Amino acid sequence: MRKIISLNEKLKCTREEQDAIVRKRKLLAVRNVFRCTHCVSKCEKCGVQIGAENRPDGSTFRNPYNFCDSCSEEYIFYIDTLKGKKNEALYWHNDAWIKVWSTWIKHQDAVDSYLKSKSFQRLLDELKPNPS
Repeated sequence: MRKIISLNEKLKCTREEQDAIVRKRKLLAVRNVFRCTHCVSKCEKCGVQIGAENRPDGSTFRNPYNFCDSCSEEYIFYIDTLKGKKNEALYWHNDAWIKVWSTWIKHQDAVDSYLKSKSFQRLLDELKPNPS
């Protein structure tokens, strides 16, 4: 009879363990969103590391994304193609290529909308350290 387990203590420990699991899931969700979408040292399209050797020059101001020089050039070709300035020498810039780019841009818009959503903001607020 010496070792009586307190039900209240057991419930408290179980709740703390469950809260820790939920918090870990929340942290992983936030980390995955930011790791995959907003890394300043990686190209947003292809994921290659961006350094001095493959950073677009300053003349590509029409580009709202963080691209390497190759993806930046392709993006500008995509925008020009949408404006009717198709370069016939770039025969691989076909309808499927346009669909890839438009789908990627829609995905980026969806991620940005998610990051601005009240639910995601709430998640970030919940993960802020509590001032003691």
